[in-house]
Amino acid sequence: MNRSTDNFIFGLRPVIEAIESGKEIEKVFLQTNLTSPVAKDLQRLLRENNILFQYVPLEKLKRITGKNHQGVIAYISEIAYQKIEDILPFLFEKGKNPLLLILDEITDVRNMGAIVRSAECAGADAVVIPQKGSALINAEGMKASAGALNILPVCREKNLAETIHFMQSSGVQVLACTEKAETSYTTVDLTAPTAFIMGSEGKGISAELLRLADKQVKIPLMGKIDSLNVSVSAGIVLFEALRQRTTNIAAK
Repeated sequence: MNRSTDNFIFGLRPVIEAIESGKEIEKVFLQTNLTSPVAKDLQRLLRENNILFQYVPLEKLKRITGKNHQGVIAYISEIAYQKIEDILPFLFEKGKNPLLLILDEITDVRNMGAIVRSAECAGADAVVIPQKGSALINAEGMKASAGALNILPVCREKNLAETIHFMQSSGVQVLACTEKAETSYTTVDLTAPTAFIMGSEGKGISAELLRLADKQVKIPLMGKIDSLNVSVSAGIVLFEALRQRTTNIAAK
């Protein structure tokens, strides 16, 4: 992680005070085997507030900062996360036709920023990321998004499978974008409420989420390379949805 761009705080009391004051915490690194009463209070707060934390060796903390961290470093989020359970009903109540993205463990923060930028430009309503395994949204990601991360709601969910079930039960079709699919993305009706699942740079979409999707779709490729960068793929399918929806409106 880049020390100059990551927004972190350290020390047991400062981290506790940040949590109690309501600051949005991305992730916390705790030194293994912290046993003081204050450390136990911190761990209790982390669990009560459902904040992602990880036990790490002292050497990792020293690599992040040479200052007196007291065995804890917390990364402060650049944005305020939202919940899809709040956003989706609101969209339907407003008469909107939801267009959503589900990012399955996108780990490159620049890809994350670029995807959110494309999503905002295409008129998407929200981006969903998992609590674990996703890139930390830091200053580099904010820059890559060209400000879109300050505009488009980002929902950080504990369980993407449950999120997909919620979307489907709400009337949203969930499409998994994978090069292994047989169906081209252009042949699917994207004028209905739609959520696209985009997979990670290395592993793609997890097998569980592939099974849960209503349909798997692909972007046909004509060259020798068999895959696109995930941010490019996201832009392509989002703007196809926009094309279909604006064409449909014009036809009426």
